[in-house]
Amino acid sequence: MAKFCFFASETYEAQESLKTLEQKYGSTPADQSDTIIVLGGDGTMLETLHKTHELNRPVYGMNLGSVGFLMNPYNPDDLEKRLDKSGKVDIYPLRMKVTDKDNKNYDAIAFNEVSLLRQTRQAAKLKIGVDNVERIPELICDGILVSTPAGSTAYNLSARGPILPLSANVLALTPISAFRPRRWHGALLPRHVSVKIDVLEHDKRPVSATADFTEIRDVKTVEIHQSRSIGSTLLFDPDHHLEERILKEQFTS
Repeated sequence: MAKFCFFASETYEAQESLKTLEQKYGSTPADQSDTIIVLGGDGTMLETLHKTHELNRPVYGMNLGSVGFLMNPYNPDDLEKRLDKSGKVDIYPLRMKVTDKDNKNYDAIAFNEVSLLRQTRQAAKLKIGVDNVERIPELICDGILVSTPAGSTAYNLSARGPILPLSANVLALTPISAFRPRRWHGALLPRHVSVKIDVLEHDKRPVSATADFTEIRDVKTVEIHQSRSIGSTLLFDPDHHLEERILKEQFTS
């Protein structure tokens, strides 16, 4: 019999479903399980990925949240059969390295995106470099983000960035409310590049950097690249595959 570990959001519906599933299938610690089952929405899925990615266990989500783009429909029955038929998607996070105004260093990972945002009423001034080549000497904006394909339908899409197919092997570099250069709408970058963002006038125009749930304030420089040494495997029902959902999203009005 398969061994499952369950992670659930704090909502009443998710907690009640957790009780039902644990009674039906039992519960096993994550490091001894065959599959990790997530009950909730995309936020709960991201939290689980951050907690469990080092365990190298496949993760299967069932939607009991508001969006559920990374989730499957909720169904407590025949869980083992559903998993046997499921398709696999390997996703790799971004690694963020930050130096703040006091020259303290921080590291974090993001399965969705790394975003930089102004902290005050004044616009941010950023210098953008890609693989040690300066691409934009001064970007005046509310912020900027680097998105993975899996995260491209989240904040990146809200900022009018492109939706990325999982097989495209690219990252999205998307400005947030760019003022100058006004006509620059972002770039698609090969997944192997490193992006460096320098915050100009960081004392006068403070900027924060966020990797999924980890926020660092008053940053001076941020380096971002996609890690291929760590990652997670997501499982999807055959009729609910993430690749198809991302493709379908591009034709949604």
